[in-house]
Amino acid sequence: MGGLGVDVGGVIIARAGSGDTSFFGKQPMLTPAVEGAMDCLALLVKTRFGSSVHLVSKAGPRTAALTRNWLYHHDFFSRTRIVPENLHFVQERGGKAEVCDRLGLAHFIDDRLDVLRSLKTVAHKYFFMHGISGEAEPSDPDGQVIRVHTWADMVKAVAQTSGVSP
Repeated sequence: MGGLGVDVGGVIIARAGSGDTSFFGKQPMLTPAVEGAMDCLALLVKTRFGSSVHLVSKAGPRTAALTRNWLYHHDFFSRTRIVPENLHFVQERGGKAEVCDRLGLAHFIDDRLDVLRSLKTVAHKYFFMHGISGEAEPSDPDGQVIRVHTWADMVKAVAQTSGVSP
């Protein structure tokens, strides 16, 4: 079965805000969640993955602290039932592969195609394209990832790859 890994920036926390409400602006706690992220993650925890959902984010110490604070500020852990102990930070994007290997993750959601390509032991890779403009859409010549634009579509894609109804 394997667990689910989820990137944070651009997948859970919206990639853009305006000025002060940008995650890296003056009021990062006002940065919104990606629409549907918390409800859909809660559904995936309840119906498919249980305690095997892990957040895996590339962040230095300052961004890691901001991210952790944002998650608590938005009541993320109680709303999704993902435990805080399943939050992992890596210094380099390549570190995500090591976390996936160690945890035995079979599914991973990220908004960076290069990260997904580096996950050699992950069977099901989902390219979360919410907020990525069509012109900037990177190609995937190997067809190794499933492109998904919304969290509702993500739930359906995970169900299809795992043979379980959403």
